Amino acid sequence: MRRVLIVLCTTEIISWGVLYYAFPVLLPTISSRTGWSLAAITAGFSASQIVAGLVGIPVGRLLDRHGPRAIMTTGSVVAVLALVALASARSLALFTAAWLLAGVAMAGIFYAPAFAALTRWYGPRRVSALTALTLVAGLASTVFAPLTAVLNTALDWRGTYLVLAGLLAVTTIPLHLWGLRLPWPAIEHETAHTPSAVARSRPFLVLVVAMSLAAFSVYAVVINLVPLLTGRGMTTSAAAVALGLGGVGQVLGRLGYARLAARTSVRTRTLVVLLVSAVVTALLGVVPGPALLLITGSVLAGVARGIFTLVQATAITDRWGSVHYGQLNGLLTAPVMLTAAVAPWAGSALAAWLGGYPAVFVVLGVIGVVAAALSTASVPR
Repeated sequence: MRRVLIVLCTTEIISWGVLYYAFPVLLPTISSRTGWSLAAITAGFSASQIVAGLVGIPVGRLLDRHGPRAIMTTGSVVAVLALVALASARSLALFTAAWLLAGVAMAGIFYAPAFAALTRWYGPRRVSALTALTLVAGLASTVFAPLTAVLNTALDWRGTYLVLAGLLAVTTIPLHLWGLRLPWPAIEHETAHTPSAVARSRPFLVLVVAMSLAAFSVYAVVINLVPLLTGRGMTTSAAAVALGLGGVGQVLGRLGYARLAARTSVRTRTLVVLLVSAVVTALLGVVPGPALLLITGSVLAGVARGIFTLVQATAITDRWGSVHYGQLNGLLTAPVMLTAAVAPWAGSALAAWLGGYPAVFVVLGVIGVVAAALSTASVPR
């Protein structure tokens, strides 16, 4: 059990760092070197999130039946191929196609399969295991945003993606193959409601809408934070550091989640977490500076984002138990990832329409408030 947790902590921080957090750092360089617009490049990245959400539905069913080993090992192999394709793409169409392939990999190696693995293997101790996993993985931006900036300076964006592909290959493939060999526990009992019945229920549908809107707000902030900060006079390197410090904020937020879960109801903590995230996002759009204050805002946004990840990870078990976690979490994660996928492109498009990124962050804050209000109706009787 300890080996499994160490393996997943290691592979998640690398997978998120390479496939997700490297992109916002490389985005301006990719645009300047290729001549492709920021919106068009971000659309390819967003498409990968859409693919990940859709592929995640059948992946959830497979996880419930067979466990994570084969799925996560295959996902790592596909991720390496996708990164090589990104580095080699000479046209926008090929670049976008490589991101679509990366989306397939994300469905197999990002949080959803790791959460399903720990939820089944750890049982009643799952909150501590999930917290440990997200604590470590929350450092992905802290480690990989500055590292990507350094590699980009020395190698340009294509060389950077090749180096990151090599790192992913030599770490996550063997770790998933050899580290996830525990027997997959059988489901010990059945619930009164089938996954399809739960998925059609009003609380589940409201939960999907609330979490999807919240994810739109939260993840649009991640991708559009660097353009916001550079637009206010910070250098790209300084903005990358601010994004990385947001990862530290994620860790700080997750450290207190177990205590928060023990002292609050699922309805209360979901409402509070989503509302705090919305307020911090709106403040980032309103406060013009100085740089230290903006960096503080980035850290606070990271705190809210870190807790939101655990709220999402435990949303199914807190409401309907863990028997069909893989299937139900796949159904919840798919629309959440779809809205999170649209968010980066929508942020860029809104910035062009509204005249800048500050207005975008205010709009994202309002969306977060709506999500918080809806979450109060997401708990079944």
